[in-house]
Amino acid sequence: MIKKENLDKTSAWPFVEAKKILRERKSIIEKKGKITLQTGYGPSGLPHIGTFGEVARTSMLVNALKHLTDFPTEIITFSDDMDGLRKIPDNVPNKEILEKNLHKSLTQVPDPFNKYGSFGEHNNEKLKTFLDNFNFKYDFKSSTKLYKSGFFNPTLEIILENYEGIMNIILPTLGKERQKTYCPFLPICPDTNHVLEIPMKEINKKKSEIIFDNNGKDLVSSILDGHCKLQWKVDWAMRWFALDVDFEMYGKDLIESAILSTKIIKLIGKKNPSGFAYELFLDEKGEKISKSKGNGITIEQWLDYASPESLSLYMYQNPKRAKKLYNKIVPKAVDEYLEFIEKAKTQDELRLLMNPVWHVHNGKVPKENMIMSFSMLLNLVETSNADNKDLLWKFVKKYKINISEREHPIFNNLVGYAIKYFNDVIKSKKKYKIPDEKEKKALMALIKTLDGCNDKMSPEDIQTLIYSTGKDNGYSENLRDWFRLIYEVVFGDENGPRMGFFISFFGVKETKDLIINRIK
Repeated sequence: MIKKENLDKTSAWPFVEAKKILRERKSIIEKKGKITLQTGYGPSGLPHIGTFGEVARTSMLVNALKHLTDFPTEIITFSDDMDGLRKIPDNVPNKEILEKNLHKSLTQVPDPFNKYGSFGEHNNEKLKTFLDNFNFKYDFKSSTKLYKSGFFNPTLEIILENYEGIMNIILPTLGKERQKTYCPFLPICPDTNHVLEIPMKEINKKKSEIIFDNNGKDLVSSILDGHCKLQWKVDWAMRWFALDVDFEMYGKDLIESAILSTKIIKLIGKKNPSGFAYELFLDEKGEKISKSKGNGITIEQWLDYASPESLSLYMYQNPKRAKKLYNKIVPKAVDEYLEFIEKAKTQDELRLLMNPVWHVHNGKVPKENMIMSFSMLLNLVETSNADNKDLLWKFVKKYKINISEREHPIFNNLVGYAIKYFNDVIKSKKKYKIPDEKEKKALMALIKTLDGCNDKMSPEDIQTLIYSTGKDNGYSENLRDWFRLIYEVVFGDENGPRMGFFISFFGVKETKDLIINRIK
C-alpha cells in the first residue's frame, strides 16, 4: 500500500492525469460508478507502434487510478472501421483489390491478405493480437457493429435534433466551397456501399431521415442502424456522449478536432472528457509515422529485437515530446530499462513512483541483477562471433562463472535479442576504420600496455592504463578521439563500450588478438 503523502507529492504524469480525471469528472464518475477511458484506432492501414503507445500509456494511467480510487476502470479500444477507404496503403499486397473498393466502409472492403472477411476486420484482429501479447485489459468496440446494432441510435437522434447548432460550430472552420456541401451525416450508398460525402437537401427529424443530393438524384436515408455514419469531428463527440467517456489521449495533430468535438458534446448535453495531447511519433527522417506508409519501426520488429517492457518504457517517457521510432533507438531504450531497474533497488517510495519501470511493471519492479548493458552485449556478439544463444551463454559464463539462465530471465532474453539485432541491423552496416601509420602506432602502444595487464585486474585499473596510453600517444588534448579510434577500428562504430569493463569481461589476450587482427 503506497503512503497517501507520496501519492499526493508524486509528479509522475500518470498520477497527474489520474488526479485531473478524478477532479474534473468527480460528480459524473460518482453517479455512474466507474471510470471509462477510450483509445481510438482507424483501421485504414495496419496498426502501427503509435497505436500501441496510446493503449500502453492509457493502461499506465489506469494503474495510477487504482492507487487513487476504488472506482472500477475500463479501457475502450474503439475502431473507426465504418470509415470509407480513401487511399491505398503502401504496405499491403494485392492492391488491386483495394483499388476496386475505394470509398467503401473498411468492413465492406475485401481483405487483401485473404485471411478475414474484410480489410477492416483484418486490421482489427491484428491490433487485438498486438494488445493481447502485452496483456492489456481492454474492451474492443467496432464502429460498424455499434452503428448497425442501433447502439448509437439514441445519440444520433440527439445529433440530428441539434443539427443547426452543430453546423454553426463546424462551418466557420471550413472553406467557402466546402461550406456549401458539408453535412455532418454521411449516407452509405445502398447500391455501391460507398460512404458518400454529398450535400443535404432536406431533414425530417420526426422520421430520423435526411434527403441527400446524390449527383442530381434524391437519396433518402435513415440516420439510424448504420445507414449513415457521422463526419469525424461529430462522430468523436457522439462517441464520447454515447460511451460516457471520462478520458481520452490523442496526438497533437488532433487538438483542433478535440476542441470542436468538445463544443459539440457540450451542445448536446454532456461534459467533455479529460484530454491529454501527446507529441507525434516520427520515423528516422523526422516524418510522421503513417499507417498507409508503414514507415518507422513496426511492433513486430521491436519485439524481435527487444522486450515488450523496453517498448513500454519508451512510450512512458516524455509523452509531450516528439519521439523517433526506428531500429537504432532500440539498444538505448533497452539500456535505459536496465538502468531504471538498477536504480529502483535503492529508491525510497516517492522516488520509486517517479521511476518509469514502476509504471511499466504496474508497481512490481523486477529484482534481477544486471550482468551487462545491451550495448555491451551487442559488442560481445560481434567479437565472439556467437550465432546462437547457447554459444553466447558459454562465452558469458566463461567470465561470469556463477550465473545461470534460470536466475537471469531478463538477461537470458537479451542474449537472444542481441544476436537477432546484430545480424539484422548492425552487421551489414559495419564500417571498420583502417588506421593510418600514426594511428596504428598508437594502437600498437595499446597492445603493449595490455601485455602488462591480466584478467584479475579491475576494470577501473585497465581503463586508467588505456587513458594513459592515449595521452602518451598524441591524444592528450582529446581523449574522446582516442576512444573513437579504438571503437572505429575494433567495433566499426564511433561509439562503444567502456573499454576497461569490456576487456575485463572479454579477456586481455582475446582483446589483444582482436586489435591485432583489425590492424593487420
